[in-house]
Order: sequence, then C-alpha cells, then structure tokens
Amino acid sequence: MTHSTSLNVYEEQLQACCFEPKTGWYRDGFCHTDQDDTGVHTVCVVVNQEFLTFSKSVGNDLSTPSPWFIGLKPGDKWCLCAARWQEAFDAGCAPQVFMDATHIRTLDNTKFEDLERHSMYPSKP
Repeated sequence: MTHSTSLNVYEEQLQACCFEPKTGWYRDGFCHTDQDDTGVHTVCVVVNQEFLTFSKSVGNDLSTPSPWFIGLKPGDKWCLCAARWQEAFDAGCAPQVFMDATHIRTLDNTKFEDLERHSMYPSKP
C-alpha cells in the first residue's frame, strides 16, 4: 500500500497524526507503514505521563531524549507501535487514540472496539 492510498481504521484515507514532533515510520507526520516496519508504528496517540512511565518500565523509554530521538512529553501526539499500544491497553494504561490517523494495519494487532474505547473523539455513525 502506498502512502497516497493508506487507509485508517475506518477504511478511509489516513489523516496526519503530528508534524511537531514529526512522527511516523517515515517521520512524515503520518502513521504510514510498510513491510520493513517490524514495529508496526501505526497507532496515532496522545501520550500522557501514565503511559510514558509504563512504557519506560517495560523497556521502551519514550520520554528521554537521545541523539536520534527527541523524547516525548505528555500531550505529544505520536505514531506508536501497535503491539506497545496493546500491551499498555492490557495493563490498563493505553493512551488515547486518534482513529482517523491510525493505520488500518493496526487491526492486525488489536481490536477496533478497544481502540474506539480509547478514541479522542466519538464514534463515526
């Protein structure tokens, strides 16, 4: 699937997630993915402190800056790995999701209903 034809979980055109900080597997602001994206960075979320603390506790420190990563702070939007979102969901601390900007491939790793329960916006009709 090419970027121009990427679909979101509603099977509509994928919307942008965030340009500041620039997110996504391609760092193009979208949660696009391809066969090389083994982490499946497809869930557009807004991170909170609870999630950042959880992620760090399980070995994925998303809050500490490094030469290759800016470090996230509460309120930042980010294309999160689908498996990490599911892990946080199972632990009761999944961040909220922007469904329009979440790639359809996310549904290979998690249930639509679980994502929707954490949606930033009400369900589509």
